[in-house]
Amino acid sequence: MKLSPEYYRNEDVVSLAKDLLGKVLYTKIGEEITAGIIVETEAYFGVKDKASHAYGGRRTQRTETMYGEGGVAYVYLCYGMHHLFNVVTSVKDDPHAVLIRGIEPILGLEIIEQRRNMCRLKGAISAGPGSAAKALGIDKTFNAKNLSDEEIWIEDHGIRYAEEDIAATPRVGIAYAKEHALLPWRFFVKGNKYVSKPNKV
Repeated sequence: MKLSPEYYRNEDVVSLAKDLLGKVLYTKIGEEITAGIIVETEAYFGVKDKASHAYGGRRTQRTETMYGEGGVAYVYLCYGMHHLFNVVTSVKDDPHAVLIRGIEPILGLEIIEQRRNMCRLKGAISAGPGSAAKALGIDKTFNAKNLSDEEIWIEDHGIRYAEEDIAATPRVGIAYAKEHALLPWRFFVKGNKYVSKPNKV
């Protein structure tokens, strides 16, 4: 079952980032459907978060998608080569987002292998936000797409992880955020090989 629009309007982005673990992210490109279980996320707390693109109320052509109502995709290019996929959450003008950092492929495995030129048995095929997005064919054309439509969506398959199976650590690669870089807002499923490094607790 697809997540409802109301699900994404939760104003507690940290709890939502944790709750998204175990949900299944789908894409449909032409007739090709691929999907993976979300196993790693990071929460970004909008205008108050020094690590967020929207920190301080920054509004640019790139960040405007974040200011819409929760339930759309925010996709941007990192280092000029990697597309990163985020779930926009909360209500209009409250630019929270959850970065999807890792997925465990479960559908369209041959397509995923072709996109990544890699065997599905290798965790690196979809570990890390750039790899996860590429595995599912997500690029800039997905930016601002509704997550309740037919091109990209998230379903609840009833997969749940016990508290002791989820790690909460500081986010990755945001030293510029100073004290906010230490916030434990990265969540991942312990022991899952599709989690990016560092994956030790």
